[in-house]
Amino acid sequence: MTISNPALMSEGGITGTRGVLREQGDAVGLLARVESLPPRGVLVRARVLIGVATFFDAFDVLAIAYVLPTLVGLWELTPQQIGLLISSGFAGQLIGALFFGWLAERVGRLPVATVTVAIFGVFSLACAFAPSYGWLLALRFIQGVGLGGEVPVAAAYINELSRARGRGRFFMIYELIFPLGLLLAAGLGSWLVPRFGWESMFVIGALPAFLALFLRRALPESPRWLIDKGRLTEARAALERIERSAGVTPSHAAAAAAAPMQIVAPDVQAPRRLELLRAPYLGRTLTVWAIWISAYFITYGLTAWLPTVYRTVFKLPVETALQYGLLTSFAGFLGSALCAFLIDKVGRRLWMTVGLIVGGVLLSVAYFVGVSDVRIVLMTASSGYFFIASVATMLYLYTPELYPTRMRAFASGAASSWLRIASIAGPTIIGSLIASGGLDVVFAMLALVAIAGGVVAMLFAVETSGRQLEEVSP
Repeated sequence: MTISNPALMSEGGITGTRGVLREQGDAVGLLARVESLPPRGVLVRARVLIGVATFFDAFDVLAIAYVLPTLVGLWELTPQQIGLLISSGFAGQLIGALFFGWLAERVGRLPVATVTVAIFGVFSLACAFAPSYGWLLALRFIQGVGLGGEVPVAAAYINELSRARGRGRFFMIYELIFPLGLLLAAGLGSWLVPRFGWESMFVIGALPAFLALFLRRALPESPRWLIDKGRLTEARAALERIERSAGVTPSHAAAAAAAPMQIVAPDVQAPRRLELLRAPYLGRTLTVWAIWISAYFITYGLTAWLPTVYRTVFKLPVETALQYGLLTSFAGFLGSALCAFLIDKVGRRLWMTVGLIVGGVLLSVAYFVGVSDVRIVLMTASSGYFFIASVATMLYLYTPELYPTRMRAFASGAASSWLRIASIAGPTIIGSLIASGGLDVVFAMLALVAIAGGVVAMLFAVETSGRQLEEVSP
C-alpha cells in the first residue's frame, strides 16, 4: 500500500514511519467498521433521501417526453426542433456530470449533492414559466447541469456506504427509484398534461429544491471519502453516527476494527491527472464507456421519442400516445426490479451481456416484421426495453465499483457523460430518421447498438460481485 497523502504523513525519520503505520492501521480499522455496518438506520435514511433526489432526477429527464406532444402543436415544432429540445437537457447534463464529479472529489459528496439538487429543482420551476421555445431550450440546458451532477455523485455516495456482501441488492433497491421516477413521470404525464397543461410536469419536478434545505444536516459525509482524505477523526465521527443509528454497540464496532486481516487496506494516494485513462484502469474505462453509450443511446432515444412517435406517425390521440409510452416505461421498471433481486447471484458481466443482446434481438423484430402496425411497435419497444433498462440502471452500481475512492465520483461522472453524449445524439438521429420516413431503420439501428454493447460486456467487463471496493480498485 502506498501512502502519499500529506494528511497521513508525520514528521520525518522513525517517528514519521511509525506515525504513517499507525494511521494506516487506523484507516484499515475504520474500513473494517464500514464493511460490518448493517443496512439500518442512517443507511436506510440515505437511500431514501438521496433516492428522492434521484427519483425527481429521473422524473425531470422524462418529463420532456410527455410535454412534447402538446408543445408540438402549440409551438408548431419541427422534428429537428423536437430533437434539439430533448438534447439540450442532455448537453447540460454532460457539463454537470464532469464538473460536479470533479468537485465532489475535492469538497465531498454531500455538499455537491445538495447544490445539484437545488439547481435542477429551481430550474424545473423556471421551465414551467418558459414563454417560448427558445426560453425552454435555455432553461432545460441549465436544469440539465444540475441533473447531470446529482446522479453520479449520489451513486458514488451510496456505493461508498455499502459493504461488499449484498452490495448489489443494497444499491439496486436504492437505484430502483430511478426507473420508478421514469414510470411515475409517464403515469402522471399521461394524466396531468391533458388536464392541467404541460407546465404542471415542471412544477412537480421543482419539489426537490426543498430537499436541498436539510440534506446535509440529515446525512453524514461518506466515511470512505473522509478516510481517503486522511480526515480520520471526521471519518470516525461519521461512522459512530451511522453505528448508533443502526444499533451497533461500541463492542461490536471495536471487534470489527480489531479484525483488519479480513479487510483490503486502502491505497490512499493523491489522484493522478486522468488516472482513469492509465493502467490499470484504461481497459475497464473504455469498456464501461462503451456499455454506457450502448444502453443510454437506446434508453433515452426510445423513451423520449415514443409518445411523439405514437402521436405524429400513428396519429393517436395525445392521451393514448402518452399511455402507450407509460406501458414501455413500466416494462423497464419491471426489468430493473428483477435485476435488483438477482444481480448479486447472476453477476454484473453476465447480466449486462444477456440484457443488451436479448434486448437488441427483440428490438430487431420491428425491423423484420415491419412498423405499419402500432401494436408491433408497442410490443417490440416494451419487450426490448425490459432488458435494456435493467442494464442502464445497473450501470450506476457497476461503474463506481470499478474505481478507487480518490476518483470514484469523477470517474462515474465521466462515464455518465457518455450517457449524455449518447442521449444528445440519440434523439437527434432518431428525429432525422423519422423525418425521412425511416421508423423501421430506427429499430434496426437501436438493435445493432444494443448487441454491440452486449458483446463488449461479454468480452471485457470485470466482475465485481461480492468484492470489497478496495479489492476491486487498488
